[in-house]
Amino acid sequence: MTAELDQQCINTIRFLSVDMVQKADSGHPGMPLGASPTAYVLWTRWLHHHPRNPKWANRDRFVLSPGHASAMLYSLLHLTGYDLPLDQIKQFREWGSMTPGHPELGHTPGVEITTGPLGQGAANAVGMAMAEAQLAARYNRPGHMVIDHRTYAMVSDGDMMEGVVAEASSLAGHLKLGKLTFIYDDNRVTLSAGTDITFSEDRAARYAAYGWHIVNVADGNDLAAIQAALQAAKDETERPTFIVVRTHIGYGSPEQDSFESHGSPLGEPNVLKTKQKLGWPEEPQFLIPDQALTHFREAIDRGARDEAAWNEHMNAYAKAFPELSAELQGSLRGELPAHWDESIPIFPASAKGVATRDASRDVMNAIAARLPSLTGGSADLDPSTKTVLKGFGDFNPPAVKGEDLQGSDKGGWSYEGRNIHYGIREHAMGAIVNGLAAHGGVIAYGATFFIFSDYMRPPMRLAALSHLHVIHVFTHDSIGLGQDGPTHQPVEQLANLRAIPNFTVIRPADANETAEAWRVAVETRDRPVALVLTRQAVPTLDRNRYAAANGLRRGAYVLSDAPNGKPQLILIASGSEVGLIVAAADVLQEQGIAVRCVSMPSWELFEALPKAERDAVLPPSVTARLAVELGVSQGWDRYIGPHGDMLGVERYGASAPGEIVIREYGFTVDNVCARAKALLAA
Repeated sequence: MTAELDQQCINTIRFLSVDMVQKADSGHPGMPLGASPTAYVLWTRWLHHHPRNPKWANRDRFVLSPGHASAMLYSLLHLTGYDLPLDQIKQFREWGSMTPGHPELGHTPGVEITTGPLGQGAANAVGMAMAEAQLAARYNRPGHMVIDHRTYAMVSDGDMMEGVVAEASSLAGHLKLGKLTFIYDDNRVTLSAGTDITFSEDRAARYAAYGWHIVNVADGNDLAAIQAALQAAKDETERPTFIVVRTHIGYGSPEQDSFESHGSPLGEPNVLKTKQKLGWPEEPQFLIPDQALTHFREAIDRGARDEAAWNEHMNAYAKAFPELSAELQGSLRGELPAHWDESIPIFPASAKGVATRDASRDVMNAIAARLPSLTGGSADLDPSTKTVLKGFGDFNPPAVKGEDLQGSDKGGWSYEGRNIHYGIREHAMGAIVNGLAAHGGVIAYGATFFIFSDYMRPPMRLAALSHLHVIHVFTHDSIGLGQDGPTHQPVEQLANLRAIPNFTVIRPADANETAEAWRVAVETRDRPVALVLTRQAVPTLDRNRYAAANGLRRGAYVLSDAPNGKPQLILIASGSEVGLIVAAADVLQEQGIAVRCVSMPSWELFEALPKAERDAVLPPSVTARLAVELGVSQGWDRYIGPHGDMLGVERYGASAPGEIVIREYGFTVDNVCARAKALLAA
């Protein structure tokens, strides 16, 4: 290896990226020009990966948090031998290409996570490092280090300004994630200006305060210093490492150190000047020198050797620990163990009933022993969300012997613990859960009050976009929360989540629907699922009288019907309001009105049914329909039709005992009956 070849390889990354942006007439050339030396050293000397098998389980993870620098990532993927042909490089940001404007998980081989909204990727990387730590603690044995890899995230000035990064970095420092490295591209420029107008804090000191190991690289073109920094990161095992690399955005271009190079093509004249400045041929575009390509493609053989060695370790591990090996490999493949759900309780009918959050607690703890990949926690609310996995320990650095443990689970502190404490960091929790899921080997959940789902909207949207299997447990789901008042009472949140494509929302009616909701959540592999649960007790329906709770899988089902199967009126509800409509139906039936009750826990599951099956539940011929839900009516028109009605909540809640708030907002049997009869009279 010569300095000349190093420089040729770095410039190959730079100018593939610049040419991509210029041809597309769209993109971000500045960061690739400045950060390519750091990326080159990492990808050719440190990163353990196998371009021919991007999903190799023990690979290092690389996250490009500033996804706007995607051209640099695509250059690295193509050059090192991933299935990303040069013609796709040339189609950067074009319709149908494998090289979209920001990296998308599942769209381009080698992309570990969808990034672009600043801060998300950095927090995702924390989740990936947590997954590695947990799996390693659970499955590694002396002489058998079968889970042993690192997580690297390249982060930018913009990432550093986002609050989610502060949340996630604080937690990572507390957790002492020694295999996590942030490489901070400190170019001191953002989209509209230099950082001096908004961002003057000492970033290294901030990370030192979080408990991170700090390494500084004064010159982002100093390959030896970058190499030494990465070595220092590897040598530090007790703390995550924050490498500050001083770079220059738009390096070598007439727009160096200017925000003008951040988010716009350089323009043909400036591209030529940059190539001249850095000693690169002006033509052809997309030049890849043979010697450089040969060097980059060494990653293929190196990765094959690494994976083959790991496979040998796994074979030895399987012989020494056959049960552990089978469990680990099944989890890594995303398989569910046989009979994982056979211990889920069947809840007896009860007029008093239980809160669905309590039923959820019982279900979670019933499946935890048979589903070792289930892991997660809450944003400091586990006593209220009821999401502790009892007896499975807290995910934390191993406690000092004799230390008084104050966690939620007395199973002890270790990285093997399956109860994750996120602290009061809802945004970071959402992004970290995405990282856990993207890493693989775990089924991850996060929990908080439903109102605080607002803090988590960005990562929930990205989970849906990325087809990630994550589970959100949202409790305290309505104005039924009561005395905490309107700041804590969800009103518009159901409509908010239902608006997210590829996102399944389930609001179960009772304990047995909650059990079915957990089955669906665990089995759903290609999208996030939100379970929306009550704080207050709701009746557990008598399933000898009403349809079986597994109707939840269809999204909506006929809970009870008119005696002749020909209803005059359909009452539709989700969650706690299902108990209300069945009580109202009894009154209406006594008055000679033929009523069908439909439990509709999930619009998304219902919409996935063929039209004929949907029509069997909501016959088009029955136009008198009343929907009842403790939330805004937005969206319900599709189910109630032009002649239907909606009893919802179109204003904020109020502070009073929950049952009083519900009554004062009109959610009573008398009001439901009155609204129903008004429909029939219209």
